[in-house]
Amino acid sequence: MDLLRRFGQFLDRPGFPWKRLVVTFQIAQYIFEGFLSFRQYKILQQTRPPKTLEGEVKQETFDKSQAYGRAKAQFGLYSGVYSQIQNFGTIYFDLLPQLWDLTGTWIHRSAPQGFTGEITHTLVFFFVYNLGTTILNLPIAYYSTFVLEERFGFNKSTVKLWVTDLLKGQALGIALGAPLLSAFLAIVQKTGNSFFYYLFLFGIGVQLFAITIYPIAILPLFNKLSPLKEGELKTGVEGLAKRLDFPLKQLFVIDGSKRSAHSNAYFYGLPWKKHIVIYDTLIEKSETEEVVAVLSHELGHWSLSHTTKLFGIAQFHMFYVFALFSVFINNRSLYQSFGFHREFPIIIGFILFSEALAPMDMVIKLLMNVLSRRFEFEADEFAVKLGYSTELARSLIKLQIQNLSTMDADWMYASYHFSHPILPERLGALGWSGKEKKADPKAMNGEKPSVITGREL
Repeated sequence: MDLLRRFGQFLDRPGFPWKRLVVTFQIAQYIFEGFLSFRQYKILQQTRPPKTLEGEVKQETFDKSQAYGRAKAQFGLYSGVYSQIQNFGTIYFDLLPQLWDLTGTWIHRSAPQGFTGEITHTLVFFFVYNLGTTILNLPIAYYSTFVLEERFGFNKSTVKLWVTDLLKGQALGIALGAPLLSAFLAIVQKTGNSFFYYLFLFGIGVQLFAITIYPIAILPLFNKLSPLKEGELKTGVEGLAKRLDFPLKQLFVIDGSKRSAHSNAYFYGLPWKKHIVIYDTLIEKSETEEVVAVLSHELGHWSLSHTTKLFGIAQFHMFYVFALFSVFINNRSLYQSFGFHREFPIIIGFILFSEALAPMDMVIKLLMNVLSRRFEFEADEFAVKLGYSTELARSLIKLQIQNLSTMDADWMYASYHFSHPILPERLGALGWSGKEKKADPKAMNGEKPSVITGREL
C-alpha cells in the first residue's frame, strides 16, 4: 500500500503533459497498426494460395477470399480514421469536462435533492456519453453489416432485426450497467485506499453471476436455444463427453442462421455442470464427424485447463488494473490536463487512467495472442490424439473456404492481431497430407459461408 501511495505521488506532477502523452501514443499506435495493415494488404494482393492449400482450394475461391480480405482491410482503414477523428475531437475540444458540467447542471435543476450525488451524476453522464458514441458509430455498424457483409453473402439479418438488437442491447446496458456502475462507485467511495481489493472481489462475483445468468436470461432475448435432436450427432457428442469425463448436462442448437451465416460452437456453465451449444449453420454445413472433431478441439481446451488458465490470467489482470487505478485516482495533474479543474469524478479518473494504460495494454494483447496461439496448437494436438486428425483438418479447410477467411498472413501482422494460427500452420501441425479432393464451396450444402467464432476453432 505504501509503495502504491508513493508511486502515485511521484506521478502526480503539476503541469505534467498527460494529454500530449496520450495523444502522441494514440497517433503512434495508429501509425504502427497502419504499417502492419499495409504489410498484410500486400499479402492480400497475392494471386496464388499458399503451397499447403494449392491442392485444397480452387483459384476462384482463393480470389474471392483475397477480395474479401482487401475489402475488410479498406473498411478497417476508413473506420479507423473515423474513430481517430472522434477521439481527437473529444480530447482537443475538452468534450468530457463539458459533458460532465452539462449533465451536472441538468441534474441540479431537475433531479430531487436526494439524487444529486456523484453516483447519479455519473449514471446520467455515462448514459448520454454512451448514447452519443452509439449514434456516431451507427453508420460504421450499418455499413459493416448491410454493405460489406452483404456484398460477400454473409449477412442474413434485416434492418428491423438489426435495429431491434440495437435497442435490446441499449436497454440491457441500462438495466445491468446502472446497478453495476453504481456498485463500482460505491465501493470506491466507501472503502478508502484499499478499494481495489474490494473491486477485485466484486469483479469475480460479477463474472460468476454473468456465467450463470447470461444463457438463462440474456441469450434468449436474441436467439432461440433448442435441445439437439436424437441422432448420430447427439450420440457422437455425448460419447465424446463421456470419454473425456466432461460434465455435460445438455446439448443445444442455436438459431444463429437468422442473423448470419457465421457459425459457432461453445460450452458454458459451472465446473460441475456444462452445456454445449452448436450453431445450426455449423450442423448444416458439416458432416457429423466434422462437428464432433470441432467439439473435440473445443473440449481439448477444457481438458487441458486452457479455459481455467485464461480465467486465472484474467483475474490477475483485473487485480493489477484496479491496483494501478488506485495510483491514478487522486492524480490531480491527470484530471487537470484533460480539463477537470474543480471536480475529480471517479469514472472520469478511470477513463483517463485507461487511456494512460493503453501502451501496457498493447503489450498484454501481444503476449495473450502468443499464448492463445499456443493453446490452439495444443487443442489441435488433443483432437489428433483422440483420432480426429483427418476430420479436424477437413473441417478447418471447409470453414476457411465457407468463411472466405484469410489464407495467409504477414508474420508481424499475425503476431499482433491473430489469436489463432493461420490455416497452413495448423494443417502442417496436423500432418495433413493434402490428398483429399479440392473443396468446392458450391458442393457444401449451400452458398453461405460459416466460421467458428468466439472461442474459435
